[in-house]
Amino acid sequence: MKNILFDMDGVLVDYQPAIRVNHIATKLQRSAAEVHAAIYASGVEAEADAGRLRPDEYLEAIGAMMGVPLPVEVWTEARRLATRARPGLIGHISSLASRGTGVAILTNNGRLLAAHWEDIVPELFPLFRGRAHVAAEFGVAKPDPGVYIAVLERLGWRAEDTLFIDDAQANVDGAVAAGMAARRCDSEAGVGDAMAAFIDGPGIAGRP
Repeated sequence: MKNILFDMDGVLVDYQPAIRVNHIATKLQRSAAEVHAAIYASGVEAEADAGRLRPDEYLEAIGAMMGVPLPVEVWTEARRLATRARPGLIGHISSLASRGTGVAILTNNGRLLAAHWEDIVPELFPLFRGRAHVAAEFGVAKPDPGVYIAVLERLGWRAEDTLFIDDAQANVDGAVAAGMAARRCDSEAGVGDAMAAFIDGPGIAGRP
């Protein structure tokens, strides 16, 4: 193992979609149910995550369903408020990186997040600058093995040298199918344990 590829939401950060929904609802004077339906029940979010919608198309589609424009500033602030970095992990990951471990992010999100990443979760940068990737870049989302293969090629990493950490078992299974070692972790302590196992040596490959 030479590298660690992290999911973002639920791994590096705590993410609360309800905060995002409620902030947009308040700013645009719409109900939380309307905002939730426009973002999550419409399929628009999934389309953006898979790279089939540009940021402007994504915002326009959600705004059209709510009957009011969704300004990028409101979207970004809502995502920022809903996203909290897990501070105990940052120093640990930085220490690994300083000793030569490759670190990167692969998250199922659209290009709009990528455009405003450093405003939304600045604590992760500059540590992941240039090595933070959204699925939309590759036109396919986790758990499709193709997205892992694509991001490894972009990073110049080999699958057999890389540990992937995600909070969803399906995404862990997709990484294993792409030839990577993978662990499912849904807490800050769990991610820390996975990194400790990485340092200690073999024994993590193929263990969910």
